[in-house]
Amino acid sequence: MTSVTDILILRGLIPIESLDAIGADAASDDAHVKALVEKGVVSPSQAASARAAQLGLPFIELADFPVDAAAVALVPGHLCRRHTVLPIATQHGHLMLATADPSDVFALDDVRAASRMTVRAVVAERSDLLAAIDRYNRADGELDELSSALQEESNAVVPATQAPVEALDDDAPIVRFVNLLISQAIQDHASDIHIEPGENALRVRYRIDGVLHDVQNAPRNIQAGVISRLKIMSDINIAERRKPQDGRMSVLHGGRQIDLRVATLPTVYGEKVVMRILDTSGAGRNMSDLGLLEQNLETYRRSYTKPYGMILVTGPTGSGKSTTLYTTLHAVARPEINVITVEDPVEYRMEGINQVQVNPAAGLTFASALRSILRSDPDVVLIGEIRDQETAQIAIEASLTGHLVLSTLHTNDAPSALTRLTEMGIEPFLVSSALDCVVAQRLARRLCERCKTPGEHSPKELAALGFLQPDDTTMPTLYRPVGCTACSNTGYRGRLALHEVMAVSEEIERLTVGRASSLEIGRVAVSQGMLTLRQDGWAKVRMGLTSIEEVLRVVA
Repeated sequence: MTSVTDILILRGLIPIESLDAIGADAASDDAHVKALVEKGVVSPSQAASARAAQLGLPFIELADFPVDAAAVALVPGHLCRRHTVLPIATQHGHLMLATADPSDVFALDDVRAASRMTVRAVVAERSDLLAAIDRYNRADGELDELSSALQEESNAVVPATQAPVEALDDDAPIVRFVNLLISQAIQDHASDIHIEPGENALRVRYRIDGVLHDVQNAPRNIQAGVISRLKIMSDINIAERRKPQDGRMSVLHGGRQIDLRVATLPTVYGEKVVMRILDTSGAGRNMSDLGLLEQNLETYRRSYTKPYGMILVTGPTGSGKSTTLYTTLHAVARPEINVITVEDPVEYRMEGINQVQVNPAAGLTFASALRSILRSDPDVVLIGEIRDQETAQIAIEASLTGHLVLSTLHTNDAPSALTRLTEMGIEPFLVSSALDCVVAQRLARRLCERCKTPGEHSPKELAALGFLQPDDTTMPTLYRPVGCTACSNTGYRGRLALHEVMAVSEEIERLTVGRASSLEIGRVAVSQGMLTLRQDGWAKVRMGLTSIEEVLRVVA
């Protein structure tokens, strides 16, 4: 039989010298192809296509294939995940089955038994197949079934939700319902889960790529059981329903541990629960992963490589401030320096970093923790958020006494950070002396690479938005969202950051001491080369990363 390597050589994808690198046996061929994929010589899709050609089977790109939902329903989701297979169509009484390993006879037999149909295998690339399995075998149907089961139980003489929630086993409907909500959110790459009690139903929403989506409307009478289960998992007082509470939980998903930050809020119809899914990969990113333009990255690098001074990252909740700070910490942390953080809560746990969790009930506030930290010989201090005058004052003084201080502040743009600190009661001359750099940021949705297409925009419209510059002689190619199966028909997949990086120059220092407005400071910063959030967004539109409409959605 012709080897996969032979087929790749015949297709001109690898040099003919590769023939000498393998023997005649299939095991050597498999190892060689795997090495070629790992080195980036051929793509996983090209290797899978060659494997299909070797076996005389069709190869398909699942992202572009019109998968039949009725065919998917013929095989249970857990079976698809166990064998990494997906039924995609029925043809003349046969079930077409996408698989990464057509030689797995056990998988084919199990699917044949479950569907009671003759199975015909087609080959798909493994990661493409896994994404399709997640996309088509969602937990929505099972959630609906569990909601109905829970409603029936709650209407019984002894409702199941009145049993001690701590005593429920893993197969109890409430436990399965909550576990499914969380696992589906992680699978959908959601950043937050909102569980909201209403007058007639319990609504569940996921925030995906910055936009909330309704995913479930459960019967209102299961509300108490669901909220109690979440509180127990988060180590929150189950008896307290009158005031907001915070907690944290960890779950296993796909063989890895995922942390969730949980907050409860009393509303008129009961307690609302919001769970932030913490992406622990943010703690190990490189500066290049932040998506800063070269000009902004160079300005920012000059600030965080200094031994002292203050750097602020500003923006609304959920704009990626923590990811930026932790990436900066990852860049500056070395064995020869002492890095201490004080946070509420500690979102990402990092090796070699001393992290302090704020505990107001025990008297450990940002201000009191900071005073203790400064007696612990730190070189770099990270403050989760500057919320009051006392914390701001200690942070400013720390940066003036030889420490590099990183923190966040809630302002709409970078120049407003200076005026916000003076409004908190900090002397303007201290603010101007301590603050070295301010980064404002927003998160915009990234265009789906599979389906984005060039869009039509009139020069007059672009000029009115400030997109076209007077020296622009040609119209750039701009893209718009379309929608496909890979991006759930939204046209966007993933997010990218828009930045506004302002270095505090001598002129900006003088304006701050003179209590100038943020508008005046902004005008001077722009004249000195600062790119505003919108200008940074326009640059990323020109790069084909996002759309004009998306930049206008997130930036004023």
